[in-house]
Amino acid sequence: MATILVAEDDADIRDLIVFKLEQIGHTVVPVGDGRSALSKAHDQAPDIVLLDVMMPGMSGIDVCRELRKDQQTAELPIILLTARAQERDVSVGLAAGADDYIVKPFSPRVLADRVQSVLTRART
Repeated sequence: MATILVAEDDADIRDLIVFKLEQIGHTVVPVGDGRSALSKAHDQAPDIVLLDVMMPGMSGIDVCRELRKDQQTAELPIILLTARAQERDVSVGLAAGADDYIVKPFSPRVLADRVQSVLTRART
């Protein structure tokens, strides 16, 4: 299974994501802000990163852009999670380099399926 970095500032949502992904066999590295996500992305070498868009200090969009600029993390699969569902928001997220964009509220099962789909594409 995969090592998944989850950056989500809402502890309840973070715990739900961690529970679901660990339940299906993944190793999850949870963090609560963007700067920690950047640090862990380099230290932990995850297989995929899930980023909340609206986090304190550094947004998920900014983290995504920074990961894409760095040769070590440029190819890392990234999924953005957010309550922002406007067409413009999705466009900004995908333009920043995200591989997928999931709108909250989401089904934990659908999240797990989309994580698996992005991982499968990244491994081929």
